[in-house]
Amino acid sequence: MAEQLESSTALREPVLRPRSMRGPGLDVVRNARVYADGKSLVVRNRRGRERRYPVGEGGIRKAVFFPPVNVLGTAMKRPPTRWGVVVFQDSEGRYVLRVPLAHWLPEATELGTADLSPQDCLGRTGLRQLSDRLGIPLSESPRPWGREVIDSPGGGRYDSAIESDVPVWNGWARGIGIAGWFITLVLSFSVDSIGSVGLVVAAGALFLVPGSDALVCALAWWRRRRDTRLADAVVIAPSPESGAVATRRFLETAAVRVLPGEVVLTNTVGEERWYARRGAHGIAQLVRLTDAKTGARLGVELRDDNRQARVLLPWRWWFAGPDGDRRWSELVAALELPVSDEKFKYASKTGSKDGPDLWYRAHELASDARKLSPMEGKAARSATSWGESVVGSSEVIVLPVFSALLLGGLFSDRVPAQVAGVFSALTIVGTLGPAIANQLASRVTQDRPHVSPRVSETS
Repeated sequence: MAEQLESSTALREPVLRPRSMRGPGLDVVRNARVYADGKSLVVRNRRGRERRYPVGEGGIRKAVFFPPVNVLGTAMKRPPTRWGVVVFQDSEGRYVLRVPLAHWLPEATELGTADLSPQDCLGRTGLRQLSDRLGIPLSESPRPWGREVIDSPGGGRYDSAIESDVPVWNGWARGIGIAGWFITLVLSFSVDSIGSVGLVVAAGALFLVPGSDALVCALAWWRRRRDTRLADAVVIAPSPESGAVATRRFLETAAVRVLPGEVVLTNTVGEERWYARRGAHGIAQLVRLTDAKTGARLGVELRDDNRQARVLLPWRWWFAGPDGDRRWSELVAALELPVSDEKFKYASKTGSKDGPDLWYRAHELASDARKLSPMEGKAARSATSWGESVVGSSEVIVLPVFSALLLGGLFSDRVPAQVAGVFSALTIVGTLGPAIANQLASRVTQDRPHVSPRVSETS
């Protein structure tokens, strides 16, 4: 497995990298890639397995960019097709591979749909450069991506380059668990021959839901322990200004890691995204933003070769503290990129006196700056909770209620009822346990205010 997951730094740019993810999704962020190898287009999944598509005779001959149906209509739903889709086709126009742009833009979760044009997204992801390198002509369709064009001409199935935060088998296990619980429970009360045995099956099926979730998290934790790709990275940790109220979660989690060929950003809630250090779509320059009136430093943008900001680090939280100068020097030395200063104009209703963290409110990467700063406890808990960020908050209430129907079997003198009761208890613990642990960790340690020491206290 280790041999199969060779470092992406060995790949020749341009390489497409997924949107930021956390938790089990780190497998996708670190392993999934789309790149060229000779005359083949290669799609690598979260486990390092590759699908190769030959380019040329008998393979991919062209690529068509389908713009989104309605940019404003997708602004709230934020689907992976909100900036359009590139479809690679053979000589007869049959679809071979579909690539949704939003899935392969590292900062996609931090950008509003209207903040980036679909055409610019083609360059930011590296898809335009990848098509040029493979010699695949890229054209734009006059029709947007939708029901009229989603089927391949001539019929037939085609592949999609997209990976979800959790493995596919987890979704299947959860679906089987819910359906199995409902069907078996109904049959148990309506068919006498099934009886108590059906209750055991129903309770066991429902336990599949938190059980499969726990297995996903355990496997993700184990793989992260064995992953050594970040071991030799240059790590730039935050250095908040003296007297600023940070949180333990921010100080211990947020970091910029610099590898020989890539830059890795980790925000306060553990979402990770990777960028190239070369190529038009990679990080090419550092820009310090300063107050147009006072000259005070506000933040640092990591920009690509087209001078588009890809990352926004608030200066107050990263480089204004006692170790700030050293951290800044380490970042500049590690990236080996040109550095420039640029005056930043506040939003019309925001001034320098309105608060040190409001200056970026009108910046397209305002969401990025918020997550690369200490976050409010409620927002951090919501972003890191399995129930709220992955499967939906209602499940934390619904599953224990469903399980309570059979929990009384624990006090029965019949073995099948007792077994059903045990499964129900395990389901309740497996559902409520992580939610309660997340709340306690946040309120007791992770998101408690931590005042950065003043310079006089550290000298």
